[in-house]
Amino acid sequence: MLELREGSCYPMALMGVNVGLASVDAVIAVLAFAQLMRIHSRNTHNGWTRQKVFHLMIGSSNLGYFLYFVLTIVAACKGWICWSHSCGFVVMAFPKILFLAAFLLLLSFWVDLCHQSNDEEDEDDVYSPREALLEKNKPNASADSRRRCCSFHAVKVGSRQKVVVLVTLLVFLFMLVAAVLIWIGRGRNPIDSSVVARVYVDLFAIAVLLLGVALACYGLVLFLKMSKVRSERASSEMWKVAGLAVVSVLCFTSSAAVAIFTDIPLLFNWHGQKIDGVCTSLLMVLYYFIGSSVPSAFVLWVMRELPPPLVAFRQQESRTIAFISGDSSVTVQPQRWTAAASVQNQVSRASPI
Repeated sequence: MLELREGSCYPMALMGVNVGLASVDAVIAVLAFAQLMRIHSRNTHNGWTRQKVFHLMIGSSNLGYFLYFVLTIVAACKGWICWSHSCGFVVMAFPKILFLAAFLLLLSFWVDLCHQSNDEEDEDDVYSPREALLEKNKPNASADSRRRCCSFHAVKVGSRQKVVVLVTLLVFLFMLVAAVLIWIGRGRNPIDSSVVARVYVDLFAIAVLLLGVALACYGLVLFLKMSKVRSERASSEMWKVAGLAVVSVLCFTSSAAVAIFTDIPLLFNWHGQKIDGVCTSLLMVLYYFIGSSVPSAFVLWVMRELPPPLVAFRQQESRTIAFISGDSSVTVQPQRWTAAASVQNQVSRASPI
């Protein structure tokens, strides 16, 4: 048994695990942001699509985990008093909220697909999961691409995606309230900071466990529906859904079990704790690497395909216009190639991922 004293660094085993986990999260964050830039460079006209939002959220979540592991080592060696209370709690909880929001967003798209036929008569649910996640109601072709990327005015978001945003905000507010109570608990009052942190971690673990079960259920429904479609694309998407559902339920169950039955998420409050370096290291790998890094990396791998470049469509459009203008007897029918482009865009967005 290794005892951590105030002002001392972590044991070598925990130090190595923190460095390793920080390195993994840094790599995932760099890959997510690099892929986001590549996607945006090829698909600037569609604004914030679901593919871009997923990469942004996963990259931000893993960047938060990277900062948490690095600051945990520094705080342990420097003896930061604030870190053992609300500061460490906030830095620990924030990337987990982003991670939860990303998979809640994935669940909302799966629910859209499973209940698509029931929502056709609802005016608020006309939004199709095949469309861009954030799409302009009145697109302007002459607008600046940088303004399209950063502006969130007049966007159209699906009703279930609005629920995801609301739930994420509520969880974030709950985290802030818990952080304030933990800070107040430092003084002489009936509030126990460790109990507040434990309640938050347990409730969050239950939410993650329920999310894994929901992804497994809707993943099974989608898998059965897509198995009836005879096409190569449907078969590919079907196994992506199955893989994501299996990875989610296994990883989320393991991380929730570690959070509920151990104090691994609360290691930021390390004063006076006796820690078995080997056992704690294994549990940290199970909680952080299996519970967060593996699902994040799997989502990035599933969504690795880049959208078609915009240049190809412009060249094809210019050739079509030149061919039509060459013969004055032929009437221009822009509806035909516009409809074809619309169908092609819908096909490219048909993925449930």
